[in-house]
Amino acid sequence: MSEVKFKLAAGTNVGLYRQNNEDNFVVCPDLAEGQWLIPQNEDFEALGSYGALLVVADGMGGMNAGEVASALAVETIQQLFTSETIAQIVEDEKAIQDFMIHVVKTADLNILNRSNSDSSTQGMGTTVVMAWVLGRRAYVCWCGDSRCYVLNRHHGLMRLSKDHSFVQELVDRGELEPQYASEHPLSNVITRCLGNEEKRAEPEIRIYELYDGDTLMLCSDGLSALCQDELIASVMQEYGDNPTECRNELISAALSKGGHDNVTVALCHIGMPDDAVEEEQPAADDNEDGEQKDAPSDDNSPETDQTDEKKATAETKDTKSEELSATLRVKPQKKRRWLWWSVTCLVLVLAAIAYYVYCPDHARQHIESISNLYEELMKTVNTNIQKLK
Repeated sequence: MSEVKFKLAAGTNVGLYRQNNEDNFVVCPDLAEGQWLIPQNEDFEALGSYGALLVVADGMGGMNAGEVASALAVETIQQLFTSETIAQIVEDEKAIQDFMIHVVKTADLNILNRSNSDSSTQGMGTTVVMAWVLGRRAYVCWCGDSRCYVLNRHHGLMRLSKDHSFVQELVDRGELEPQYASEHPLSNVITRCLGNEEKRAEPEIRIYELYDGDTLMLCSDGLSALCQDELIASVMQEYGDNPTECRNELISAALSKGGHDNVTVALCHIGMPDDAVEEEQPAADDNEDGEQKDAPSDDNSPETDQTDEKKATAETKDTKSEELSATLRVKPQKKRRWLWWSVTCLVLVLAAIAYYVYCPDHARQHIESISNLYEELMKTVNTNIQKLK
């Protein structure tokens, strides 16, 4: 298998208003060695046989409880991602997915047990998102509204995760346009998390096929709730090949937008060897909420020695992919003038009805005056028409 190279960076900021940081994160550049630290070398490193892991958790619960919950989630992931365990599943795609879901559910149980044994942490919870970069694939698992993005050089910024939130459900049902989701008054209401006694954690997982130049970015909603995808995309396009600078710029962008929450970011920039021919990019299939569907498996990759007929078919696929990829790029927000005009007209109509109901005599007088004025106006118009003839 051709060598995959990568760069890692991660960081967190308490924000401008919070007293403590309830976010937590961890990265492991080499799971075979169990190195749970941020690489200081900004050059590309070879991806190990067991891959690399990035994790972001966003705690909640007030006081120190949220911080405890997110820390427990991160600690549980570190404890379970051992080289001995990974060695048994690394070649089995289904086993990998089952293992990641098991890890999240174990973290959920640990948080619940701690909450039940320590009254000061009752009600605490956390979201979590993690990306396991293994070979030429990224296995993304999440529960809550912490996100995983990927910036692809051909398709732009795409979300690999879908928020487990109330507003996302509105979007899925067609009751809210995606570009208005972050401004909804209930945008902070999540439907899944770790630590909820009434509903155990239900993580989701997906597989993304990696391509040369891809940049994975995991974040808490301290970034995604304040910065629109347009802004995130522009920062990553400029700094994505340098994860350290990109991390700093993304956090600065969140702070410049108000910094109301803790901000945490983890990035992984992918480099493929020269012999990795990139003839076909990720499938640009688009669903209703504008997110990319799962990337195709290796079985769908084109062969390098295609015949002319196969090349023509590949070109047709590329054309369709480019057309569909337009929907995957970040879209500008629609203007809201139609909304204000609708509200204004409705208010005027209601005011006229109320005026007629509560002041009928005055209303009749005004109607008669308008009618007389209209008749005089029409007479003047007719007279002028006759003169012109």
